[in-house]
Amino acid sequence: MGYLISETTKEEREKIVAESLGNIDAACDGCMSGLVEMYQDYIDGKLNIAGTMP
Repeated sequence: MGYLISETTKEEREKIVAESLGNIDAACDGCMSGLVEMYQDYIDGKLNIAGTMP
């Protein structure tokens, strides 16, 4: 499986981010709430992880 937007579905990108970040529901002490927001453009297919447009 690739990581580029052209190689993945939105669901796959959500899974990639979730697996990469671990606990993303911010339910633990010290977790950064809104951490996934940094990756929302990637999940939505607007920006590749490397910061390049799809």
